[in-house]
Amino acid sequence: MVEVFDTYKTIEAPAEGIYKEKGSKFIAKAFPVKTEEQVKSIIDQVKEEYYDARHHCYAYILGPKGDKWRANDDGEPSGTAGKPIHGQLLSFNLTNVLVVVIRYFGGKKLGVSGLINAYKTAAHDALANAKIFTRTVDAIYRVTFGYTMINKAMRLVKDLNLQIVAQQFDNTCFIRVRIRRSMENEFLSKCSKIEGLIADFEYED
Repeated sequence: MVEVFDTYKTIEAPAEGIYKEKGSKFIAKAFPVKTEEQVKSIIDQVKEEYYDARHHCYAYILGPKGDKWRANDDGEPSGTAGKPIHGQLLSFNLTNVLVVVIRYFGGKKLGVSGLINAYKTAAHDALANAKIFTRTVDAIYRVTFGYTMINKAMRLVKDLNLQIVAQQFDNTCFIRVRIRRSMENEFLSKCSKIEGLIADFEYED
């Protein structure tokens, strides 16, 4: 049987860190995110809030397996900002997280190694201040059935300890349930044994 990895580490709420070097100030902000649209929206907000800063560098990792990522130097020398920020996300083993580091230039150049250290340290500080927790990867299913089958459907919910996200009991009934990916095959197997009950996958969360 193939083992399903259905957990990942992320942060619970936004967090902040700071690093100062030779008059330059690096403000790091970490955000929990799920989509690239969210990432873009947050970066736009940060740029608006810190409009007078010299650079707004960032990195993010998305997806339960961390397979979507990007690092951006925003005008700093290549590889000195986005990459060290991304490195900290990897070091903390996080996904669905965006870290933006805002730099106010202090008048003195830090050099390549100085910049790498500054962005790395600021990002580390923000993530060290964040509340990290483990999330399960869940599948959302819509389960449709006739009114006379409510008891069977609710027995399924109880047996597998499913979380009901939405429900409607009418001539045709449905429940929308959340189930851990590792239990998905067992859930579908039980559904297939209940005549007239249809389980449709909607999305992964």
